[in-house]
This record gives sequence, structure tokens and C-alpha cells, in this order.
Amino acid sequence: MFTHAIVRRPCSRLRDGLTSAELGTPDYDKAIGQHDTYIEALQQCDLRVMILPADDRFPDSTFVEDTALLTPACAITTNPGAETRKPEAELIRGSLQIFYPQLEQIEEPATLDAGDIMMVGNHFYVGLSGRTNQAGIDSLTGILAFHGMTVTTVKMRDMLHLKTGLSYLENNNLLICGEFLQNPLFDSFNQIVVPPDESYAANSVWINGTVLVPAGYPKTRAAIEQAGYETIALDVSEFQKIDGGLSCISLRF
Repeated sequence: MFTHAIVRRPCSRLRDGLTSAELGTPDYDKAIGQHDTYIEALQQCDLRVMILPADDRFPDSTFVEDTALLTPACAITTNPGAETRKPEAELIRGSLQIFYPQLEQIEEPATLDAGDIMMVGNHFYVGLSGRTNQAGIDSLTGILAFHGMTVTTVKMRDMLHLKTGLSYLENNNLLICGEFLQNPLFDSFNQIVVPPDESYAANSVWINGTVLVPAGYPKTRAAIEQAGYETIALDVSEFQKIDGGLSCISLRF
């Protein structure tokens, strides 16, 4: 069960965020409203939410998930793979130290985005992607091993982050789409297959028995509910325009 979440308010330079999407320019005022609703959903799931102020120096800084991995045993600040995002890991440290006085850290030449990490109990699947390199995975593996946890590397071809196409919903249930469908690493899970026309919904978030799903993807939402979960649909269209999903905009622990 999660008890806390950390979010950072979108900054006024949100439109300058990194993106490969071709969905138009995000509307800042609309993004603020969507972020408000997202925070309300976290609170509805019984989380205490720490709301950090916007930082105009870093257009992508609302995507706090990439900056740290929080586990029951330890917290690790990352070294994001995009040069413009590297300072964000240091930016989050002060807030994390309230909950985790001792922090581990990923350092150069290792790069690691926590959006490439999927936690399944004490085991972690980590995507080898354009943002996370082998040195980053090796560094993470060493830290987690010290705390009694294990890692599986997932080689990736197409997606930005591992959790672009995978979301663990607990109880051995896995949302899955795209390049991961034929990967034998995930054969042991109960797979909830996300159809290609709803692939964005593969990034959904389990929180204390409820699953947050992006609004506008009815087939995926119905499949999640069929698996026994309550859902909350949230419009995050403005974050989607800069390659962000539901998991990207909070740290949950």
C-alpha cells in the first residue's frame, strides 16, 4: 500500500518540454487544471500529497517520476538520460530526504530514468532505452542487491520508457502493449492487452486497489474493470503532448 505522493506543479515553460509527439502545443492553463484534478485523484486514493512549486528553469520538471526510484527499503535519485533534465534529480533530493534521510544516487556515466523501471514486489524490470544505459542498469542492480532486491533488464526498441507500454497492477496483473507483447519475460503475468489504438492507456497507475487511467480509452478501462479494479479516468491530454503519462507526474510510496 502507498501512503504518500510527491508532485511538482507544471511550470510556465511547459511548452518547451522534450517531445516526439505531434499533438500540438500544450495549453498551460489547461495543464494546471488537469494537474489539480490529478492531485485530487491521488488524495481520493488515500495518499498524502506533497506539492512542490513549479520551477521555470526545467520545462519537464513536472515529470517527477523520472528523477527517483522509491522502494520500501531505499530511495535512489537517478541521472536522467536527457541532458536538460539531469539537474532535476538534485532538485528532488531535499524533498525525498524528509522521508528517506539516506539517499542512494546514480552517477555519470550511468544514466537512468525511473520511467524505465517497473516494480513487482522486490523485483524490478528495467528498460534499456534511449534514456537508460547499461551502466545505469548495472549501478541500479548493485544498489538494489545490497538491499535484497533483484533486477531484470528489458531490451527495448521502440518506446520512450518501459512504462510507456507496461503497467503492473499488482496481483500478477499486467497492462501490456506493443513491443512487449511477444517478450517471454512477461509470459508469467496475467496480461491485460491494450489494443494498438489505445496504446497511451498502457501507462496507467495502480494505487491502493484503484487504477488511474487516462480518459478517452474505454476499451482499456473496461478491461481493467473486468479484472476487478475500480478506476478513475483522468484527462492528461496536455501532458501527453510532451510525452508524459499518468505515472510520470507523481512519485508514489
